[in-house]
Amino acid sequence: MISRRDFLQATAAASALTIGGGLGPLGRAAAQQRLTQADILRFDPLGTVTILYVADIHAQLMPLHFREPSVNLGVGDAKGKPPHLTDDQFRKYFKIAAGSADAFALTADDFTALAKNYGRMGGMDRIATLISAVRAERGDDKVLLLDGGDTWQGSWTSLQTKAQDMIDVMSALKLDAMVGHWEFTYGAERVKQVADSAPFAFLAQNVRDNEWQEPVFEARKMFERGGAKIAVIGQALPRTAVANPRWMFPNWEFGIREEDIQKQVDEARAAGASIVVLLSHNGFDVDHKLAGRVKGLDVILTAHTHDAMPGLMKVGNTVLVATGSHGKFVSRLDIEVKDKKVADVRFKLMPVFADAIKPDPAMTALVEKVRAPFAKDLAREIGKTDSLLYRRGNFNGTFDDLICNAMMAERDAEIVLSPGFRWGGTLVPGDAITWEQITNATAITYPNCYRNQMTGTQIKEVLEDVADNIFHPDPYFQGGGDMVRMGGMGYAIDISKPMGSRISAMTHLKSGKPIEASKTYTVSGWASINENTQGPPIWDVVAAHVAKVSNVKIEPNTAVKVTGA
Repeated sequence: MISRRDFLQATAAASALTIGGGLGPLGRAAAQQRLTQADILRFDPLGTVTILYVADIHAQLMPLHFREPSVNLGVGDAKGKPPHLTDDQFRKYFKIAAGSADAFALTADDFTALAKNYGRMGGMDRIATLISAVRAERGDDKVLLLDGGDTWQGSWTSLQTKAQDMIDVMSALKLDAMVGHWEFTYGAERVKQVADSAPFAFLAQNVRDNEWQEPVFEARKMFERGGAKIAVIGQALPRTAVANPRWMFPNWEFGIREEDIQKQVDEARAAGASIVVLLSHNGFDVDHKLAGRVKGLDVILTAHTHDAMPGLMKVGNTVLVATGSHGKFVSRLDIEVKDKKVADVRFKLMPVFADAIKPDPAMTALVEKVRAPFAKDLAREIGKTDSLLYRRGNFNGTFDDLICNAMMAERDAEIVLSPGFRWGGTLVPGDAITWEQITNATAITYPNCYRNQMTGTQIKEVLEDVADNIFHPDPYFQGGGDMVRMGGMGYAIDISKPMGSRISAMTHLKSGKPIEASKTYTVSGWASINENTQGPPIWDVVAAHVAKVSNVKIEPNTAVKVTGA
């Protein structure tokens, strides 16, 4: 007989947002009018403990559009499984109706049309409303608020204030604990300063001093909610020192440290924890593997890969929660504890539809305050777009194509490389391209747009290295990003091949000739992890190009041929 827990696990996928399902274009607009804050919050409470979870906000204080990927390929054991399903496959798996609120929030299908009907998502004042409502329902003493990291980086205001805007906002939300990844790109001194003084815990069991192997941050913290002890173990991105500039935190080492996680779990149980949570920035596939190897974890709150799923994934007795990015969702997990053990769980991925949620006045005032010194710059219009500009996807996004076009034009390059970052909002046709929109896709602490010479062999080595980082069949060797974006060059990739043999048919698009291994090409790129990289900041390069073009139109990009998927 199926247990209540297993039944809830199996049906959670269909429980989040059924408003407007199956309606035609006219009905969708009506559905948006019916979508209310009460609908979003509606939940049958369970037990005495509620965990609220956000992650990968990327410093987005305001509502925005963010299109989910249409290409998200899984390899190895993850092939063809959530979260590596998109559009109709995703809808079929999670029983989501085309054209519904679910479809708009969770897939790329018909995004432009649905964006007009359902509006923007996110906004910290809307998130504050949902959090306050759950606390009022359950009681402050029963609710734990956790943040999966990538919170302090991704906007002009966060860059200019060294993340103080986001620290103030998360403090106002009464955050209990967080972990980090892009946070570390503000430098070791700044991160440690905040970790030592913030009213929330900054947890990272896997960060060590590289001289004495001493912990840099608190590994875990015990909370008591609803009469139950909850141990929260922090896990920073294991590959931070590879994915981001090591010179910004030269004395710190990262890594998965699986044995140390097990030690933390065992110590937490010995200290009386009824619930053990891994607050993780590993990425979903890494956490899925880890869940089968580390014993005693009840919950993994996973982040980094920006996956949003309206159902729990279960490995043994461990449930994985993926809460999306950019403030689009707040996850609610109710837990029933019996005999100091987890007896049942109930979950909802709450969508933050900005038009349906009443902004929290205090948070609105705080957001306006932290944005005020930069408001004039943020609103400055540089151009307009006639195309849907999005970023997310394994191989290319139209906003990335815009960045590549800008480097080609402004830096007089034959070939350009743009990192496969997943953060930055989406613009629909007709939107203004403002300074805020440009910097939402480019605001980092190492923005210099370089111009140098590379051989065909060196370019191939870069592509092979990034491809292995994404498509290695063992998740523990993956970094969880997307492929470097190319301008001026096309190529073929077979994701089923091993390291060094995935990339072929490299072609110089302007001449139509093959890229020659020994020939030198003028290459431009940005976000180099090398110290003292020279060149103008990428946001100035993009803004100059957009100002000249005025009306941006991005043609379909067919320069990458994918096989082996």
